[in-house]
Amino acid sequence: MSLRHALLGLLSDGPASGYDLLKLFDTSLANAWPATQSQVYTELARLAESGLITVAAQGPRGRKEYTLTDTGLAELRHWLTETTPVLHARSDLLLRVFFLGVLTTDQARQYLRWLADISAQGHDRLRAVQESVDWDDDNLSAHGRIALEYGLRFNAMRREWAEWAAEQI
Repeated sequence: MSLRHALLGLLSDGPASGYDLLKLFDTSLANAWPATQSQVYTELARLAESGLITVAAQGPRGRKEYTLTDTGLAELRHWLTETTPVLHARSDLLLRVFFLGVLTTDQARQYLRWLADISAQGHDRLRAVQESVDWDDDNLSAHGRIALEYGLRFNAMRREWAEWAAEQI
């Protein structure tokens, strides 16, 4: 996934400013595809330059509201249906597990407990997002809940696995 497609996807729900898009990122996509303020604004400029979005309105202090163009919607649909998602086979977290044997037993268990803790924190953070969002019946809310559930289940599984793994050492 790219930031480009994430922004096109968010704009498919309706016009939004860069600030609005950053807020949406923080409450939805940040767990799947984080982005900084400078990355979002830089990519918005690129999208506008390439004709995938347009500036629909300008407000005070240079605030711009962007809308998705027909070309942008076609690009989003192309990305969703005609490109294969990148399957990330690399995991720094799991690679370390292969080499825990060079550590003391306590150090290896400490690493796995840390992994269990960050997984629990990730689960708690997503649960807080789930409870703080005013879910609607629109597409982004419906599919956002599905993506959020993936994150909740993934963090729960990783925590459970890390606790099990620590017991194995």
